[in-house]
Amino acid sequence: MTASMKLSALASALGTRLENGSPDIEITGLNGIDQAGPGDLTFVSNPKYSSAARTTRASAVIVGEDFPAISAAMLRAKDPYLTFARALELFHQPMRYAPEVHATAVVHATAKIGAQAHIGPYVVVDEDVEIGDNCVLLAHVVIYRGARIGNRFFAHAHSVVRENCRIGNNVLLQNGVVIGADGFGFAKTAEGRWHKIPQPAPVVIEDDVEVQANSCIDRASVGETHIGRGVKVDNLVQVGHGSQVGEDALLCAQVGLAGSSEIGNRVILTGQVGVVGHCKVGDDAIVTPQSGVAGDIAAGALVSGAPAVDHKLWLKYSAILPRLPELVRAVRGKKDKE
Repeated sequence: MTASMKLSALASALGTRLENGSPDIEITGLNGIDQAGPGDLTFVSNPKYSSAARTTRASAVIVGEDFPAISAAMLRAKDPYLTFARALELFHQPMRYAPEVHATAVVHATAKIGAQAHIGPYVVVDEDVEIGDNCVLLAHVVIYRGARIGNRFFAHAHSVVRENCRIGNNVLLQNGVVIGADGFGFAKTAEGRWHKIPQPAPVVIEDDVEVQANSCIDRASVGETHIGRGVKVDNLVQVGHGSQVGEDALLCAQVGLAGSSEIGNRVILTGQVGVVGHCKVGDDAIVTPQSGVAGDIAAGALVSGAPAVDHKLWLKYSAILPRLPELVRAVRGKKDKE
């Protein structure tokens, strides 16, 4: 962790313009606008916090280029939220792990692991695995046989990569992630029993993907389950077998994709969205929380509800819903008079 930075140095590192403050102010930490105090840097990106910026005790505030002047020192930026994220990186460097293989780790003789690897306690790397340079596998990570993983792979404790899955560079798995468990495929027999459909096809994950805690991306029976470059997957997300997720998509907490879903580039599925199997969500679409996608969604659409419809139409539905009993009584009353 960086102890402190002068405001002038911080402005230079972030590519911002300093206004209304001494360049020699010492910044010792970062905080939310309501909690910040002397020595802290904070930010405003949402207009509803504009009034808080005028009363904040922070020593400096990251603001937009057209934000009204305030008494605190200002760092003007095109994107205050992104700039604050970069400031956090300056003050909180990630933990470093020394290259080593712990005595309790089990690494198969046929496994190929690149330079500068950190293999933690009770890690298991099975036969015919290939992992690139600068990987970090923390305690109890398990890599099944035949997996192919790129450079700078970081796997937190208890994450698992199953057999023959393929993972690119700069991929981060948080605790408890399972990549490549069997897809949920069963065929009903004449006797009414469930016959398991084999799921031999791998999960393929491209570069720069992060999968957060206790999420599962299932393998497929045919083809592959594919996660595009730059996708970010939140906690407790289920990606069903054979699904395709496009580049830079966001799958927020508790999203569920049934098998063979197709999610386009830069799609945002917010919390608890469910997608029915074989549905397609077009590029740049946004699905609002707790919506159910039961049909294809056009590119660029903003949809809500279950089944999901155009967001503006859903707002009308929601406004009418509390009045339904009253409307029903009115309709029945009119019919009785007729």
